[in-house]
Amino acid sequence: MKKKAKELGKKDKIIIGNEELEIEEIEISDIGKQGTRKVRIVAKKKNGEKIVIIRPEDYPIDLK
Repeated sequence: MKKKAKELGKKDKIIIGNEELEIEEIEISDIGKQGTRKVRIVAKKKNGEKIVIIRPEDYPIDLK
């Protein structure tokens, strides 16, 4: 199942690069130069490593 980046929330589990991540923080920016908002996602791997992902608000992301 896929969701747009702007529809994600804390504790959602997503799949990026064949790895399962749990979202810890999500922030949506104001409209930028390209005319779209960006979503900044801070997610944690199972081993505790944190990953920061920045995507356009309508970018499709796989859910677990």
